[in-house]
Amino acid sequence: MSKSGRVLVAMSGGIDSTVTAMMLHDEGYEVIGITMKTWDYAGSGGSRKETGCCSLDSINDARQVAVSRGFHHFIVDIREEFGDYVIDNFVDEYMAGRTPNPCVLCNTHIKWNALLKRADALDCAFIATGHYAQIGQNEDRLFIRKGLDEQKDQSYVLWGLSQECLHRSRFPLGGFRKPAVRQMAADWGYADLAKKAESYEICFVPDNDYRGFLKRRVPGLEDKVKGGPFVDRNGNILGEHQGYPFYTIGQRKGLGTAFGKPMFVAEIRPESNTVVLGELEDLLRNTVTVGGVNLMKYADLPVPREAVTQIRYNDPGTMSEVVRLPDGRVEVSFHAHVKGVAPGQSAVFYEGEDVIGGGIIHGSHWHQPAG
Repeated sequence: MSKSGRVLVAMSGGIDSTVTAMMLHDEGYEVIGITMKTWDYAGSGGSRKETGCCSLDSINDARQVAVSRGFHHFIVDIREEFGDYVIDNFVDEYMAGRTPNPCVLCNTHIKWNALLKRADALDCAFIATGHYAQIGQNEDRLFIRKGLDEQKDQSYVLWGLSQECLHRSRFPLGGFRKPAVRQMAADWGYADLAKKAESYEICFVPDNDYRGFLKRRVPGLEDKVKGGPFVDRNGNILGEHQGYPFYTIGQRKGLGTAFGKPMFVAEIRPESNTVVLGELEDLLRNTVTVGGVNLMKYADLPVPREAVTQIRYNDPGTMSEVVRLPDGRVEVSFHAHVKGVAPGQSAVFYEGEDVIGGGIIHGSHWHQPAG
């Protein structure tokens, strides 16, 4: 056993996880690499070659790094577990008229559980990933803090981690910016890896066509949902859509009908196969209700708390008041109106750089213009 302990590093074959492993090795940890096979894209009927973290090339890249540096390396097949939970939820959420965030769900319920299970079996005190995030401490509680690189910060997708997960997690890249990470990869002899393109797609939808994915997963889907009405807020029929699961809140392009002015998807009503359209002001909200809440920095929120609430991954966040409701949900009242709130997405509450907690958006209130 090394002086720093044994750490299980999630290695995807990309630059971030490779540099993570190298940094920990240099710090004196005994590194064991693990690559998780979450999805077999070839079996999904997609039109593009398998890419990203689950491809054979990426798995081989991870193994090659481990072998060249003398790390032990394991490949773990979690496709069945991943599919049953993450992909079924992905499909169910779209069929319920919501917009899921599978990366949050995977981190919270699949990847960390799988890592901890293997860490225990391999006698690893810690697990590590290449996320751009940091861990802070408030008395006896740990919480996620934003990564130093504002453009790469991934704190938004980690709000669901438990205290147990946080106590055993390490994020070596949290205090670095991406150019520095690329330089480290080059310095360690991985110049090609430093130039490797990054993927921002959902791992099981690498052609970025979630509509095609839904059609392949739900037999007869088009026949079930095609031909419903586009309506305005007053119920007036504006046209015909191709099926409510194929639209997302805030969508403007691809509606297939000319309205004479910019129109956006403002609401999805799956029970009647109806898609509500509106103008830009119809997307504005001032209050959202959030369920499935996980608090990090504080054990509870006994009084209303000021926080910046982020409602999507690339959202800069909006100042708000966060209140814990008697049923355990959280109500967020924004100080300025926000647009494009999508049920199913995550709402994450920040205090400066610190994540107070987060949850899943259940619903939101319409903005009623003054006068």
